[in-house]
Amino acid sequence: MDRPLILVSGAVEGSIDETVLIRLIELAGGSPGTIHVMGGKSILLAHLPGFNNAARRSPWVVLVDLDNEDECAPKKLRDWLPHPSPHMRLRIVKREIESWLLADASGMAAILGVAVTLILRDGNPDEIADPKARIVHLAGRSRSRSIRESLVPRAGSRRQVGPGYDATMIRFVQETWNPRSAAERSDSLKRCMDRIHALVTNLQVLDVL
Repeated sequence: MDRPLILVSGAVEGSIDETVLIRLIELAGGSPGTIHVMGGKSILLAHLPGFNNAARRSPWVVLVDLDNEDECAPKKLRDWLPHPSPHMRLRIVKREIESWLLADASGMAAILGVAVTLILRDGNPDEIADPKARIVHLAGRSRSRSIRESLVPRAGSRRQVGPGYDATMIRFVQETWNPRSAAERSDSLKRCMDRIHALVTNLQVLDVL
């Protein structure tokens, strides 16, 4: 008997996070529903009680970056959502979504046009203080002029990233990123994947019963 398709809604900070969450829901055997792109961490957290209320009736996954907050992820989970609904999975990205992308070292090296050793020498991607800045730095060493121009901000610019950064990272997630390989180097990604898989699988079993 085919397992029923489970529709999973979600909320994220930005467009790259949205693409990542869609990939993870699909990998877990679920069907991505509406993914709310909130445009920032503070806005997402302000709407978290409403999302949690919706998760009383249907499955939800919310991704929030830990960024440079000093407290550990489990404590932040309790602080941000002390009473999660049964179908809510609030997951903290340590430290930001680029950590999970860098965890697929071979894939990231390929799209940036750099040696994989440059990425592996950073060690645990979850512990990189500013993974977005690290990707931009690596892009500056790319063999590809188009990557350098797309990802690295122009001289004198106040932007942290180049004009094509988001589009390049979204394409990477959609076409190249290997979450299973990345999860071997990122514990926070592995935990997120495990929670989404359990959420989808448990609901599929209940629907069959």
